[in-house]
Amino acid sequence: MRMQDKVAVITGGGSGIGKRTVERFVEEGGRAVIAEIRDASGKTLAARLGEAARFIHCDVTVEADVEAAVALAVSTWGRLDLMFNNAGGPGAPDPIESMPVNSWDATMNLLLRSVMLGIKHAAPVMKRQGYGSIVSTSSVAGLIPGSTAAAYGVAKAGVLFLTKAAALELASHRIRVNCICPGLIATPIFTRSMELPSQLVDRVVEEAAPVLEKSQPLPRGGKPDDIAEGVLFLADDRAAFITGIALPIDGGFAAGLHPVHRDQVWAPVRAAVLAAAEGEKRR
Repeated sequence: MRMQDKVAVITGGGSGIGKRTVERFVEEGGRAVIAEIRDASGKTLAARLGEAARFIHCDVTVEADVEAAVALAVSTWGRLDLMFNNAGGPGAPDPIESMPVNSWDATMNLLLRSVMLGIKHAAPVMKRQGYGSIVSTSSVAGLIPGSTAAAYGVAKAGVLFLTKAAALELASHRIRVNCICPGLIATPIFTRSMELPSQLVDRVVEEAAPVLEKSQPLPRGGKPDDIAEGVLFLADDRAAFITGIALPIDGGFAAGLHPVHRDQVWAPVRAAVLAAAEGEKRR
């Protein structure tokens, strides 16, 4: 029961990584505020978890909503041990040269500004307590340019830098600030990023896993459980000397070029050299 009596606010807690983190946090003895913009999924999860969970409608681009989620945790259980800034989406898909400014701003508001708001409103509570853990969701896209559309990658890189800046600001108050960098995880976000009909959500998750296992060095697809366990580790008192880090949870995706991808790069080069050599022989 690693999270016994601990209290968390988890944004985007009604689906995917956020949902599984809420479930694991409660399974380990904790209590959680499910801060979710999709009311039906958030309410359903809170009802299933009973007294260990509370739901609040939360649009993380609205400061008052984030502030209210933190306030609900404190008014209900009197403390805040973990702030997990997780809510997000695929971001604007446009190339930079044709990027609508409002699409860029919307991506930054959802993926980066929201993290700042979570840190801003969790920090005063944790300062009064003299402890706390803040974890935010970055991405391998924030580590490897070109792995996704530009706006998403820039926002996630910003989360990484913001994490380090906040870790330095809050360390003297024994508040630890870290971020996780998920790799290719089979969640409903795939449906939104690929612009597929909503009724295909479950199908996408089911079909994506075996394909994704071939996309990074470790030969299996990533799961929400993998990310949830990383968040719980960073929230655990046994991680009390860890702050300011970006933890990739990606099956080795960010470690370097996967052998399959390496072959895709070099096979055409090799073929061209061999063809040239063969041409010289014929002459």
